[in-house]
Amino acid sequence: MNEAAEAIAHAETAVDRFIDHPLSLVLAAALGAATVLGFSPFDLFPLPFITLAGLFWLCRQAATPWRAARYGFIFGLGLFCTGVAWLYISLHDFGGMPAPVAVVAVAGLSAYMALYPAAAAWLAARLGGTPWRFALAAAAGWALSDWLRSWIFTGFPWLTIGYSQVPWSPLAGLAPLGGVYALSFATVLIAALLAVLPAWKKSQPQVSYVVVPVLVLMVLASWGLKRMAWTAPVHEPVSVSLLQGNIPQELKFVPGRITQQLETYYSLALASQSRLIVMPETSFPIPADDVPPELLASLREHVAVKQGDLLYGVAEGIKRGDTLDYYNSMMSIGASPTQTYRKSHLVPFGEFVPPLFGWILHVLAIPMSDFSRGARVQEPLNVAGEKVAMSICYEDVFGEEVIRQLPEATLLVNVSNDAWFGESVAPWQHTQIAQTRALETGRYMLRATNTGVTSIINHRGELIASLPQLKTDVLHGMAQGRTGATPYVQYGNGPIVALCLGLLAVLWLARNRRQ
Repeated sequence: MNEAAEAIAHAETAVDRFIDHPLSLVLAAALGAATVLGFSPFDLFPLPFITLAGLFWLCRQAATPWRAARYGFIFGLGLFCTGVAWLYISLHDFGGMPAPVAVVAVAGLSAYMALYPAAAAWLAARLGGTPWRFALAAAAGWALSDWLRSWIFTGFPWLTIGYSQVPWSPLAGLAPLGGVYALSFATVLIAALLAVLPAWKKSQPQVSYVVVPVLVLMVLASWGLKRMAWTAPVHEPVSVSLLQGNIPQELKFVPGRITQQLETYYSLALASQSRLIVMPETSFPIPADDVPPELLASLREHVAVKQGDLLYGVAEGIKRGDTLDYYNSMMSIGASPTQTYRKSHLVPFGEFVPPLFGWILHVLAIPMSDFSRGARVQEPLNVAGEKVAMSICYEDVFGEEVIRQLPEATLLVNVSNDAWFGESVAPWQHTQIAQTRALETGRYMLRATNTGVTSIINHRGELIASLPQLKTDVLHGMAQGRTGATPYVQYGNGPIVALCLGLLAVLWLARNRRQ
């Protein structure tokens, strides 16, 4: 017994020394960086449970909540510096930003985003006296911080932890119920329980008889939700063709190459016999009034014969008095009346310059960076017998913005130009986000992109067809329109945000009573 006690004491001393050693911060950064492998294109969805459990073990050992926050911040730095490093490509390679400035910009954005995991770690340590309280505070704090990151400063919710569970994890079944932030909550809750379970079991050996069944039931319930049919098919499937022109970003807005781009998409469209043909964002990289009328007339005739429609991306100019406003728009031509969707959620520094940052235009060489915002709420497009909920570029990152057009819409369509990010993981991360929107809404998602990943995603969030990246091609397939409303479509993020706030409030009150 004495030898065992000495071994335990020696182990505890070693842990204390490690926690005070800089290597513990290196471990936190490494855990954050490894978490990126849980997202597409790697899709190692069990990995975030392990890396987050490692983070929460560090937080549990920390002497104060502020030291726990430090681990959360370093974890976040590792996660974001690794996971959004592709921003360097758009800022430097295509935006013309000097390399050192681009590195600082990416590091600065990563440091800002790392504040959110730091806040979640602080809350877990501050409110988590018992293991259960620690796990609940970690889950509520992290999910709430992910949500806050989606709208503060216009929002940048990339690498929200819940996305790592789509579409293959059993937890993915929570998406139609509570959206991606419900997935974040469940993922972090499981990870935090794994982190505290060994020490908890040591003090209360019987605890595993409660915690393990709870975890198993949670996974089984989520898996059951994943198999539920939240929506139903409506009318016959529609044939679709998604065009991928593969125009290099460095040539996309070069005046001498505009005609070639028009011809590329024109020929791809004429070779497509589907009822619904979709071109990517800014497939015609010129003002709408400059698109040759004969080209549009030919395309209109081509699709109208099949009682179909074509969607194309263009910069739409609207004159109001002495002001000419341009919108990043998708316009339809074909058998249905001409309709337009105007992008509402613009990309900071890419499509608009925030106040006080006008000087950055002298650093960046990004064309079309002065778009106006479209209306916040727009009607679905009635095309090819479907009601299409449109989103342009990273608008599909914001789930509550996508569901504004539901449940009326029967299909989701996203168009993008991810050529800005080269051959990085960004297009695949974006695809996983689109898969989550399909799963949340119980709708097919069609993605037409300039360089990839052009894809057809079914209502379960599964990628059923896609084109290779950096290839000029057309993805032909069938899409089933669906009707009905998932709980997420009906209530949005409200329930999960309320749950997190309520849990944190109860834990805070319980802590104050104990004191």
